[in-house]
Amino acid sequence: MKKRIVVALGGNAILTTDPSAKGQQKTLAQTAYYLADLIEIGHELIITHGNGPQVGNLLLQQQLGATEQNPAMPIDTAVAMTQGSIGYWLENALVDELEKRNISKNVATILTQVVVSETDPAFQAPSKPIGPFLSESEMESEKKQTSATFVEDSGRGFRKVVPSPKPINIVEYPVIEKLVENGIITIAGGGGGIPVVRKNDSYQGIEAVIDKDFASEKIAALVHADMLVILTGVAHVSINFNQPNQTDLTNVTVSDIEKYIDEDQFAPGSMLPKVQAAITFLKENTNGKAVITSLENIKNLLSEETGTIITA
Repeated sequence: MKKRIVVALGGNAILTTDPSAKGQQKTLAQTAYYLADLIEIGHELIITHGNGPQVGNLLLQQQLGATEQNPAMPIDTAVAMTQGSIGYWLENALVDELEKRNISKNVATILTQVVVSETDPAFQAPSKPIGPFLSESEMESEKKQTSATFVEDSGRGFRKVVPSPKPINIVEYPVIEKLVENGIITIAGGGGGIPVVRKNDSYQGIEAVIDKDFASEKIAALVHADMLVILTGVAHVSINFNQPNQTDLTNVTVSDIEKYIDEDQFAPGSMLPKVQAAITFLKENTNGKAVITSLENIKNLLSEETGTIITA
């Protein structure tokens, strides 16, 4: 049975060890191979993706080369720029993979604006990691040159953090929905979307980065998706992670996940926003299903053979 599925790609589906354009294009070709399995079955697909390393790297490049005549762009514009570059690479990778399989499908990338509130408390407490992982000495050097805030991220080093407000609405969701209804594979919400606020009857960019899982959930709810699939680097959500009693979760309910959140089982900025996004989606669509798993397991997720499957 055909389903409308929003697939949120994790960073490992775009960038591994080679941050060059060629390296990221190679990784996305592998990603397209897995995504094409869902398309081949006949499902309607909306693909979202992160951009944390890319937008952070772009901001660093701009800062290093900034002059009065050639100033660095603000974060919202950098998000738009990386939406375009990653969408361009992914769109071409999908077209190439579908042609190999003799599947006649159009692919479109939609520059996506996400409405947030200026009064969101996130603006007073930056929390979203962007850019490369830094050693402690590199981080201290960066802090001397900027007023940025840094945090230790998952034991892999220090990263810059910026405000991460919650999405209120997706400006282009009617366009996304119409594209999908017409059989077009749609790439949207890149990097969590371009953060905008409504001012003086127009949308204006604001300095922030929206979590791509929350933006993906908002898109899924607005286009009435049957399933939200959040792809990450592990096959399952786990409790007691990295401990001798680690347990992988398979089939769980919203109430189960909420209990584990109360127990602080999920790391903020890592697995926590993924399970929170899944909960929000299922509360808005009680007949839907949310799955958190790895890219490599995507072919089996519809047969419920793998991953963490969450239902209302």
